[in-house]
Amino acid sequence: MVARSRMCVAGGLLALLLAGSALAQPRQADLDRLAADLKLTYRVLDNRPAPEACKPDPSCMLAQISLAAPIAPEAGWSLYFSNVNRVLAAGGDDFTLTNINGDLYRLTPTASFAGFKPGQPIVVPLRIEGQQLSELYPMPNAYVAAEGLAARTIDSTRPVVDPETGLETLPFVIPFTDEAKLAGRSAHDLTVWATAPRLYAANASASLQPVPRAAILPTPLKTQLGEGSLDLSRGVAVSLSGFAKSDVAVVLARLGVAETKGGAPLRITKAKTEPGGYRLAVDGAGITIAAGDGEGAANALASLAQLVDASRTVPRLTIEDAPRFGFRGMHIDVARNFHSKAEILAILDQMAGYKLNKLHLHLGDDEGWRVEIAGLPELTQIGGRRCHDLSERTCLIPQLGAGPDGTGPVNGFFSRADYIAIVRAAKARHIEVIPSFDMPGHSRAAIKAMEARAARLRAEGKPEAEAGRYLLSEAADKSAYRSIQHYTDNTINVCLPSAYAFIGKVIDEMARLHKEAGAPLKHYHIGADETPGAWSGSPACQAYEKQTGIKPADLGGHFIEKVAGLVAARGVVPAGWSDGMTHAKAERMPARVHSNYWGDLGGDGSVAAHSQANQGWEVIISTPNVLYFDSPQAADPKERGYDWPSRSTDTRKVFDFMPENLPVHAEVYTGLDGRPQTTKDTQPLKPGVRFVGLQGQLWSETVRSDAQVDYMLYPRLLALAERAWRAADWEAPYTAGKAYAHDTGALTQDQRVRRDADWNAFANLLGQRELARLDAAGVAYRVPTVGAVIQDGKLRANVEFPGLAIEYRVEGGAWRPYVQDAPVSGRVEVRARSADGKRAGRSLSLQ
Repeated sequence: MVARSRMCVAGGLLALLLAGSALAQPRQADLDRLAADLKLTYRVLDNRPAPEACKPDPSCMLAQISLAAPIAPEAGWSLYFSNVNRVLAAGGDDFTLTNINGDLYRLTPTASFAGFKPGQPIVVPLRIEGQQLSELYPMPNAYVAAEGLAARTIDSTRPVVDPETGLETLPFVIPFTDEAKLAGRSAHDLTVWATAPRLYAANASASLQPVPRAAILPTPLKTQLGEGSLDLSRGVAVSLSGFAKSDVAVVLARLGVAETKGGAPLRITKAKTEPGGYRLAVDGAGITIAAGDGEGAANALASLAQLVDASRTVPRLTIEDAPRFGFRGMHIDVARNFHSKAEILAILDQMAGYKLNKLHLHLGDDEGWRVEIAGLPELTQIGGRRCHDLSERTCLIPQLGAGPDGTGPVNGFFSRADYIAIVRAAKARHIEVIPSFDMPGHSRAAIKAMEARAARLRAEGKPEAEAGRYLLSEAADKSAYRSIQHYTDNTINVCLPSAYAFIGKVIDEMARLHKEAGAPLKHYHIGADETPGAWSGSPACQAYEKQTGIKPADLGGHFIEKVAGLVAARGVVPAGWSDGMTHAKAERMPARVHSNYWGDLGGDGSVAAHSQANQGWEVIISTPNVLYFDSPQAADPKERGYDWPSRSTDTRKVFDFMPENLPVHAEVYTGLDGRPQTTKDTQPLKPGVRFVGLQGQLWSETVRSDAQVDYMLYPRLLALAERAWRAADWEAPYTAGKAYAHDTGALTQDQRVRRDADWNAFANLLGQRELARLDAAGVAYRVPTVGAVIQDGKLRANVEFPGLAIEYRVEGGAWRPYVQDAPVSGRVEVRARSADGKRAGRSLSLQ
């Protein structure tokens, strides 16, 4: 789920700090010079070494850090680095390794370290848990620090942005070239890199074709095209019956057509339709929209906006439309790495344009707390910033490439005014904002902030009742655990009354912010996922067990039940991730509960989704295999993203998803190792039971800028919108209890043909129209890499979205427009350009 996304199997270098022994304390000038001159490189050697190389561990990967500098202090400093994969051991005689917490490690010079010798880099071999399958796993902005000195970022580890593509590269990471050692997790893994020839074969499923004049995304239920068009060049004269102007003002502005008294009539009237549904009619007399609610009227206008062409005409037609799911969501994680208010507002615009109606905003996790809570300033003063303060009294420890000084876009938070503005903007677009603070695990930022608050108040002489009012941890707790992100202190002590006082305070303050925004808080997401075994050494929990009989192993479910009750008592629907929610007893939970299903599609992974839906919970399909948009868009070592849920989640994979038949995907997708998989349905859905929605997720561990958010979200968000709104006629219907394999045949040949034709139409719509809309809105979407082959000395190339321009160059020469069968020889590079031609995509090479 959630957190695995953030998780585990991914990895990378992150912050290099220096702190350390006091044998020969360096001066600030020494540290500055070291940061400027130190050449640090990181190389992944083998993702699937022989078992002997991993002993005493059963498996591992091998990497190395190489360090070189003209001069360095012999002592008085240490080098900290972050690796999301757990570092099992470091070799060599020059440094000793210590895990600080989470992904932060320290390399301290030993007595054997005698400085750097010219031409002789010091190599530190690393044996690491899991695999690192991308050059973008390592984290930038390594730094050096020493006692009493200002920490400095190591210049050689700063990221670089390519001016042509806008893409970030990490020059300190040695490029991947050995596919045999680096492409897969084991010898069993069949995954291969997405090279130009392999993409050429994959892209063959889409070919250039005309885009129908009446095409709309997401596809309406029913469209009947008439003859001719309606001229809107004189604007539109809007009349409303049963609606307020605020219901449609934002979407009206998207039409690109002025409101004028003499314009074509645009009548918006109340009528009985399904929630979010509408009827749209365009004829010679004007435009008529009928909808049952403001969201439906706005959805109709979103469709109309896509139909208005450059000459301000719209085709005459009638559309009857309604959504497949009432919940069509996008989850954005701003906790791991912060993303700006401007970026969130821009996402809301695109969500409204493509009829998504829920923004799940992840605001609190181990690495950050991102919204101001009145009366608890430490939450954002400390929890909103990462810097070199190992005491964590001014900020959290550096994580995820944040650097040492607490600046940069990965730090920050939404002020109360910011959050209110976001909720108001969402309301104007008929989008509900669902705040999320993960608990009781994934709570380190809040825990450390409340410890700092208590320390401040004690220092001010305040009574312990006040100082400890919102504490989330117990000083006497000796519980030993390690979370999936390797933290030893990220879980709220659920036996403390102060923990529930804190949670109640946060819920009440969030409800207050929503009320001020004019959009009452409807759902509150408590997370509840990936809670490690904690509380066994807590005196408070030992006392609680004596009082209640609840053992530490059962406290996780008890916490969820208790917090869900706190949420429901305030008239708000509690929500959580499916794994944690399985620990709660349905009979002890409120009548309404939302659960985000994030199980695996293979095996019997659908059990949680089906069983929770069967017990009356409102289940949102959020499966990582397809809907985690922090996964790479291709199995390419130069693609960003965590690959524990998927080696490749491209737009086609999202498009092919059949959310109301989870087990059938054994016929459609291979497993994580590229091999066929099987599924079974041991907990069938009861007759008449349906999932209530679909949600895409963007976790941000590897996403450090707003431009990277765009790259990971788009154009996959458009395929999400299509599947959330429309049930395609090629989808295999659910059959209770049916098991599947790659050759089961539930998806018939006719269905596959219709699916491929549907995809071809969708891909052309993106390539010839929708990507240009994103360009006009300033969205830095991923320009796809190009497929190409050389046959008989002639170049043939294609692209995922037909209509995008392709370029090529030979032996590093000038780029030129692609023409089919262009004669080439030697090393050839190919790339695509954005729809507006202003951005180049990443290039691929072939001989």
